[in-house]
Amino acid sequence: MRVFPTLAPIIHAIRHAQGYHNIALENYFMRDPSLTPEGEHQCAELAKTFPYHSRIELITSSPMRRTIQTALHTFPAQIAKGFVIITLPEAQELSGYPSDTGSDIEMLRKEMKDKPVDLSRVPEGWNSKSGKWAPERIPAEKRARELRTWLKARKEKEIVLVTHGGFLHYFVEDWSEDGEFHGTAWVNTEFRTYEFVDPEGESVSIKETTESRERRRGTERPITKREQEELRNIIWNNSDGKEHKVTSINGYPVSN
Repeated sequence: MRVFPTLAPIIHAIRHAQGYHNIALENYFMRDPSLTPEGEHQCAELAKTFPYHSRIELITSSPMRRTIQTALHTFPAQIAKGFVIITLPEAQELSGYPSDTGSDIEMLRKEMKDKPVDLSRVPEGWNSKSGKWAPERIPAEKRARELRTWLKARKEKEIVLVTHGGFLHYFVEDWSEDGEFHGTAWVNTEFRTYEFVDPEGESVSIKETTESRERRRGTERPITKREQEELRNIIWNNSDGKEHKVTSINGYPVSN
């Protein structure tokens, strides 16, 4: 039985700012793209409007360039105080497309050498898109659960997680038990706040706080029918108990 802190943390989930893959379809062939200038501007705006700066005790991120850069550009005040961004490979994006495939760990270490970024939890092969990291329903659900478990076990009271639009649907469990999708699309730098359903028990399910839902009331963008069908494709891919390759996510083919 896993022992969790008496008071489970609040999670502020943020989708990364605009990356180069967000502005042109051909850019989905770019490996692990960086933020655009507009993306950096979005981070500067989020830094001004994010209401919980004084309460944040830990900043975490997917190890992909656009999420790390989003964290660095959005939380310079915390970094100035000595915060280090902890990268969590479980939070990487879903598909096997080049733009959703992270850089090799040695390359990341070189790029982040002089930056306050902790890559110690990122193993060799984290970007293989196979096994634990495969763009398939069961691995995606498993690593989302592992990530929630890791976060729940932390002693910090409020934690930032910078991650990706596709993976967020698995992290927050946007599907009911019968496979019905009930989430809305995440725009660049959108943030939502979550609390654990059972703060002291073994469950690691989370729910959006009332304050968060009220804050974004009227701004929700429904996910498109095509996006819904293709995200659901991962859920139904192995409903027969067998492993099947995912062919596309969010309108783009997955490399197998």
